[in-house]
Amino acid sequence: MTRTTPPRPLDVEVLFPELAAYRGTTTRLHPRPGSPQTSDSSVGGPMLWPANEPWPVCGEAHGRGRGRRPADIHRYRRILAAAWAREQSPGPTEEERELLAELYLEHRLSEASETDPLPMIGLAQLYRRDVPDLPQGPKECDLLQVFWCPFDAHGPSRYDLNMHLRWRRSWEVGDVLTVPPQPLVAGSAGFVPEPCVLQPEQVTTYPFAGLLPEELCARLDAWEEAQEEQAEQQADENAADPVYYQYDLSIPPGWRVGGFASWHATDPYPMDCQTCRAPMHLLLTIDSSEWDGGSGSWKPFEDRDLPAHRSATPTEVVVGRFGELNVFVCPTDLNHPHRWSIQ
Repeated sequence: MTRTTPPRPLDVEVLFPELAAYRGTTTRLHPRPGSPQTSDSSVGGPMLWPANEPWPVCGEAHGRGRGRRPADIHRYRRILAAAWAREQSPGPTEEERELLAELYLEHRLSEASETDPLPMIGLAQLYRRDVPDLPQGPKECDLLQVFWCPFDAHGPSRYDLNMHLRWRRSWEVGDVLTVPPQPLVAGSAGFVPEPCVLQPEQVTTYPFAGLLPEELCARLDAWEEAQEEQAEQQADENAADPVYYQYDLSIPPGWRVGGFASWHATDPYPMDCQTCRAPMHLLLTIDSSEWDGGSGSWKPFEDRDLPAHRSATPTEVVVGRFGELNVFVCPTDLNHPHRWSIQ
């Protein structure tokens, strides 16, 4: 099944023609629960990983001996989803509640050292044939594979993430690793994605307002304030909700590739390559939800009748305090170290 983004509530270039010069594209990935194969682009699916190649591990020193088992996390979600999907008496039974409580328990690995090689979790793999805005990787690589450590305990703050990006040429992979190593425990369930198939869709996007010329940004602000004042004056339950540049017209929510990063949680700050100082480009956005109350206009046609509290979080990935993770790469050399920002 495909996913189709509804037309925007209005044509922002009609109101602000100069925005045409900043128009871009981004590919919404639309992850949905499924059974992806190694030959598929996916979130949380099996990786096309060579059997003779070492699996990515986290070697940074940090606690890794306490958390929830990934298998318990997946089973907990399945039981809870099935319980609430029942037509008669939806919700967990008393027996299911006892099992859910057991699956929710953290476990301690008494022999775990802070420097033991910790297998990373395969977060996503993206084939360039499926994702229009995915750049061609180094040396004609057509596949991007994304991993992360299942603990946010890195860097000077001890709260940072550790991610690994791997570009490869898919046609060179021979024997595929069928049983990749997995961490025994994860620091949070939000690091453990549910297997999802993708229905990529390329849409138009515009930069975050704070990065536009000051005069244009001020006019956008004034236009939004005028809409809010008009809505308050009408005070009519049937009146249309105000349209906002940030939430309705510029940057779509959800998992996506390319386009522009949102800076709604912080002021924009330079994201330059630490190797060559070139301004970096947004590669991938990993979002905790596909839409929310403020971005509902982006909800695909095919999902409009689904309950928001479950359908909006298909991957079960949670970034920070239910935010989004923007991963940036150097446009001059994709092998330069990536950077990221949480919004």
